[in-house]
Amino acid sequence: MLKAQIPFTVRDYKALPESETKRYELLGGELVVVPSPTWKHQEVSARLGFYLKAFVDERDLGHVVHAPLDVVLSEEDVVQPDILFISHERASIIREDGVYGAPDLVVEILSPSTAERDRTYKKTLYARHGVQEYWIVDPALGTVEVFTLGERGFERAALYNPEETLRSPLLQGLEIPLTKVFFSQAR
Repeated sequence: MLKAQIPFTVRDYKALPESETKRYELLGGELVVVPSPTWKHQEVSARLGFYLKAFVDERDLGHVVHAPLDVVLSEEDVVQPDILFISHERASIIREDGVYGAPDLVVEILSPSTAERDRTYKKTLYARHGVQEYWIVDPALGTVEVFTLGERGFERAALYNPEETLRSPLLQGLEIPLTKVFFSQAR
């Protein structure tokens, strides 16, 4: 994190020069470099996104997109979730240059450099801003933790192992066989 005496704002963030090698997030007014994801991370993201997008599109429920895309939660918080879903009812938060408000569903895929932040700071940030469902995906273990927003923040609804089928409380009827998401890459 680049520690600033004066917090960065959304305006400062949007004024940064575009970089082909680095992505950034703005967390509590601090500019954070987000490292490039690994191959396994991207494979898991693509597979999860495929199932999620197919379900949402088939039922015309809204929009599913992948990072990088700015999600502006406040003047000092801009994140780039790995995958997000926004329902048609909340589509007014979508603008050409990003999303301005909390998505209905956020998926973060852990990497060694972001795991702690995804499990703590960003989990609290997403709950505080009204994300209804949050998935924490661990490619190393092949698990998905599903959290739903309760009165005191996120509550764990389920922990799915690699041989189980993920079900979403928010998207009733969504079933993702995790064996298809985490299968071995060796062929």
